[in-house]
Amino acid sequence: MKVLKFGGTSCGTVASIQSVLNIIKAKQAKGEQIAAVFSAMGGVTNKLIEAGRLATLNDSTYFDIVKEIENRHFEVVRALIDVKSQSKVFANIRTIINELEDLLKGVSLIREISTRTSDLIVSFGERLSTTLIYEILHAQGVDCQYLDARKVIRTDDNFGIANVNFEVTNRQIQDYFSKTKSLQLITGFIGSTEKGETTTLGRGGSDYTGSIFGAALNAQEIEIWTDVDGMMTADPRKVKNAFTIPTITYSEAMELTHFGAKVIYPPSLQPAFAKNIPIRVLNTFNPDFIGTIVNRVAEPSEYIITGISSIDNLALVNLQGSGMIGVAGVSAKLFTVLAKHEISVVLISQASSEHSICFAINPSASANVKAILENEFKNEIAVGDVEGIDIQENLSVIAVVGEGMRRHTGVSGKLFSVLGKNGINIVATAQGSSELNISVVIEKKDISKALNVIHDSFFFSQAKTLNLFLVGTGLIGKALLEQLQGQENYLSKYKALKVNLVGVMNSRKMLIDAQGIDLESWENERDSRGKKAEIWEFVEEAKRLNLPNSVFADCTANKEIHNFYLGLFEANISVVTPNKVANSGRYDDYALLHRTALKKGVKFLYETNVGAGLPVINTLQGLISSGDRFEKIEGVLSGTLSYIFNNFKAGVKFADIVMEAKVKGYTEPDPREDLSGMDVARKILILGREIGLRLEPEDVTIEKLLPENCEKAPTVEDFFKELEFSNAYFEAMVNEAEAKGEVLRFIACLENNKINIGVKSIGKTHPFYMMDGADNVISFTTKRYHDRPLVIKGPGAGAEVTASGVFADIVAIGSYLG
Repeated sequence: MKVLKFGGTSCGTVASIQSVLNIIKAKQAKGEQIAAVFSAMGGVTNKLIEAGRLATLNDSTYFDIVKEIENRHFEVVRALIDVKSQSKVFANIRTIINELEDLLKGVSLIREISTRTSDLIVSFGERLSTTLIYEILHAQGVDCQYLDARKVIRTDDNFGIANVNFEVTNRQIQDYFSKTKSLQLITGFIGSTEKGETTTLGRGGSDYTGSIFGAALNAQEIEIWTDVDGMMTADPRKVKNAFTIPTITYSEAMELTHFGAKVIYPPSLQPAFAKNIPIRVLNTFNPDFIGTIVNRVAEPSEYIITGISSIDNLALVNLQGSGMIGVAGVSAKLFTVLAKHEISVVLISQASSEHSICFAINPSASANVKAILENEFKNEIAVGDVEGIDIQENLSVIAVVGEGMRRHTGVSGKLFSVLGKNGINIVATAQGSSELNISVVIEKKDISKALNVIHDSFFFSQAKTLNLFLVGTGLIGKALLEQLQGQENYLSKYKALKVNLVGVMNSRKMLIDAQGIDLESWENERDSRGKKAEIWEFVEEAKRLNLPNSVFADCTANKEIHNFYLGLFEANISVVTPNKVANSGRYDDYALLHRTALKKGVKFLYETNVGAGLPVINTLQGLISSGDRFEKIEGVLSGTLSYIFNNFKAGVKFADIVMEAKVKGYTEPDPREDLSGMDVARKILILGREIGLRLEPEDVTIEKLLPENCEKAPTVEDFFKELEFSNAYFEAMVNEAEAKGEVLRFIACLENNKINIGVKSIGKTHPFYMMDGADNVISFTTKRYHDRPLVIKGPGAGAEVTASGVFADIVAIGSYLG
């Protein structure tokens, strides 16, 4: 024998009822012996409660509600019963509706509704739905009977949540079933007293009915048919990666539902639990899916935890004071008075010093609880033993549940670590000695983010998702997205990392989609679905979404975007950027950004600020971290100036080399921006700050490369004319160097806390002597690398290599957050 229970969504529409009929017939075709319990049509119970309320006000609109309920049932009759058989069914349903209307008329006359009458009113939901399904199956030739559960389930008169007399009920169910072989279609949720008064069984009442029948009949299994594929690892509306839990213990199910999981209500299944009857949770709309089995012992799982659930809106009450330390009976006094006033407590946490006790309640009870406790502890408050009653609202609680936690160490550490790395503050925590549940109270605004990072950490610990907001889709930004797309499979397979592009913006348009933007079609999506670009709006939306593992990539040369970095850090969003502005402005601003990133536990990565994709800053930071000390840093830090001086030889005009560099795209539209040395100054300033020096931009000395007439030329065209005119000046420089067997290089040098930049003539022993193309080269002279400096050399410019450096920074953040 199997007992099937179908919930309100399963009985809610023509299509869902057809699915129910198919399930029942399929089981009968397999020769399975079954009985079926039915809830009211979805939403009908609430409609009946509302009709009762309106009747007490003598508001005749309750008739409209009754008519709506009638029409829903008639609609199913018209769709699923042959026309020639419909009139009889309409009459049977109309008889029940008439009884309901008469009852509501009586309520409207006396303008009062008792709990007994309320139970009778809501019983019509299950009586109507079960009658409807009986009539359909009967009309289709199925051997079945309508069983009004009031005939066999005996309860006391605690209306609204009646207590079952199991001795009488079990005997009556067994006697009834022993006399029939027909399929029994049973009304859920209701029973009756010894006097024949209708009662209801409280929350989860139809589940309770199924459990009562299953236990009385020693059923092989109880099936709970809902609208989801069983119990999930988390609420799929909040965690899109949630998946079905194949097996779960009664205890785990109890914990998950206590903290918000809605699929089943385990207390209502207690009769089945007591007899070790497995309960399978199935989906009416996906009947072939195996669902979840709830049993005393679950099968071994590859995961440490079983599931995560949450209560989204809570208040935390804190009672504290030095007078509570070592005083017996404070907790007893506290919880006794709460119980007396029927205040439900969700979670309790007490400091080991006994200095404070905090507990979570429904926020609607906050004011009442405060008044109750202030009155109860007024003497202790008066003398200062209790400091007062503090209530914090807008909180949520998350429960991480699983019997596997008993066999593994470090679960709490992992939980707290992943929350901390995402900037989620834990207000309170509780863990029972059974190690079945770890609960954390957090701010309500962080609930979705917390659920997702916890779920990914425990169920997809081998796979991390970064949510990327990209500003700047020029050469570097576009190359970055191409690299991310090309390496998508590699990152998944070898780095267990998925980069989810959720925001993209250029100077004209922006698009943010929390579900993700396709890396292959991002440009079309941005242009077709995006709106006018506003950087402040883009940043605010990134902050508002509060997505886990968020990364903001600034791939622009914009001089203002760095002003948003601080707010991003405060919102626990990491930043990666090749943009040098933030790190090369005022020192105090630089220091504030770095302090804030460290304080908030986010990453600020900018490897590409110096040397594009070359490992310059990472190498420097590694040396510093290992205790090395820098004596001197030298560098050819401009790809443009590197190319120019690598190719500037005697007999070649300097103007021709600069023009050649411009044609090849090495220079800015106005080459004077490169030749000024300002970009080099920013880079060496950043390196100086990275080794701990407090340097300002004005501390950098630049020896001018260009004569004054070239600097002051009004246009780029005039500039090149002035370069031609000044050829003798440059020719003298190169001739002097070659006469000594040396070459010219534009070098930045940091030594003795001073920075000097300019053209230098160097000999063959210098590490910068042998260069070609547009390479950058950096030399670190340290205590360890004293006699032979550490040299880093390679392409220091170009969209591809710069993008690869940004790419590497993004992957590094993935490793940190994992």
